[in-house]
Amino acid sequence: METKISDTDSSRRQFIKTTSAAAISLPIIIRPSALFGKGNAPSDRINLGIIGCGGLGKENLKNCVANPNVVVTAACDVWKDRLDPIVEKYKSTCTGYTDFRELLRHKGLDAVIIATPAHWHAVIAIAAAEAGKDIYLQKPMTMHVGESFAVRNAVRKHKVMCQIGTQIHADENYRRVVELIRSGNLGEIGTVRTFFVMNEAPKGIGTGNNTNKVPKGLDWDMWVGPARMQQFNPNLVKDAFYHGFWMDFSGGWTPGMAPHIIDLPVWALDLGFPNEVSATGGRFIIKDDGDAYDNHEVLIRYPNLTLSWMSSLTNSYGFDFAREQKSQRRLGIYFHGVNGTLQTDYSDHIIYPEGNRMDGMQTPPVSIPPSPGHELEWLECIKSRKLPSCNPDYHARVDIPIQLSTLSLKLGRSIRFDPVNEKILDDKEASDLSIPEYRAPWKFPTEYL
Repeated sequence: METKISDTDSSRRQFIKTTSAAAISLPIIIRPSALFGKGNAPSDRINLGIIGCGGLGKENLKNCVANPNVVVTAACDVWKDRLDPIVEKYKSTCTGYTDFRELLRHKGLDAVIIATPAHWHAVIAIAAAEAGKDIYLQKPMTMHVGESFAVRNAVRKHKVMCQIGTQIHADENYRRVVELIRSGNLGEIGTVRTFFVMNEAPKGIGTGNNTNKVPKGLDWDMWVGPARMQQFNPNLVKDAFYHGFWMDFSGGWTPGMAPHIIDLPVWALDLGFPNEVSATGGRFIIKDDGDAYDNHEVLIRYPNLTLSWMSSLTNSYGFDFAREQKSQRRLGIYFHGVNGTLQTDYSDHIIYPEGNRMDGMQTPPVSIPPSPGHELEWLECIKSRKLPSCNPDYHARVDIPIQLSTLSLKLGRSIRFDPVNEKILDDKEASDLSIPEYRAPWKFPTEYL
């Protein structure tokens, strides 16, 4: 039923609840027969491999094997404690590897989940594309501007189906917000504000845990891979949460969370690449074994719109999203239009009209169909050869401003960008730093730039 917005106190705030899950919930699952039809022949099966068998990878794998047409064929991890349980669980079909290059040569392998730490994403995704494997690549897609374009170009060249693992894109609430923004009800939108906050101050992940004692069964040299070599830290390898405290392995918390949050305005407003990105912040309060910033403020300029991003690890105030006074993780997005403001997070959205400017406007009809789930959509695309919704061509528009923001923070100045020619303008140092220098023997694949 359509909802009319009046100027009364009860309707000044249009609160729309959805059935979408919170960030940690699993995607919606539909019956496999709806994906591939009943009675599929063995040739219709997807032989799936996984590279990176930690928590995120196991969740992606679980969602994929909900479809009986998926056969877990190969698994890879540089830590036997994580590899062995996966191989044991699927022992009738799965071969274990400790080197992703060997896994990619596995006979009959069709597709791979890549759920390693972020510093490995570009290297492995490009190798998988060259091997002709379809790819589910966990976010962040990459850590550097050059890597983003290289992954996109490799996926284009080798015509593989690649889905970036921003699973919130599959939820119902984001779909309803996109419809509302595109309806024009809010009028022209000049500013979008986004944020992610939590309070880990002052101790962060703790101190004094750097050591040369690497656990048995973990190949630390391979875990570090193309990144700068440093001492082992048991916190670093716990799970993806801890990666965000080290720049070399994550780029900080902005690449970790902004892909989920900035995704919505890029989708709803069909934003291209930005013209300029400016960031400030630093490591102000937290003292721990990591080295990532604990506050990050970013302005991303488009031709007719400014998008802002705020990340704080030292205060968890969530503006209108502070629904409880306890310290906790919070995030949100505000679309500021001439007729009103739309406030949203992963699960709910609210509209605040500007006076009576939205009187008589109606909620747009549902037009974006539901997702079967982010991983299951990818499986559909493997069969249909239609691009997934979060393919690298799309996701580069999310990824590039994020990578420019961490580069701007590092250099202490704004970075201008040419959206047409896809290059940094008038800043040789920034251009040089946008292409990472890998630790030997790994080499950046310049052929894809």
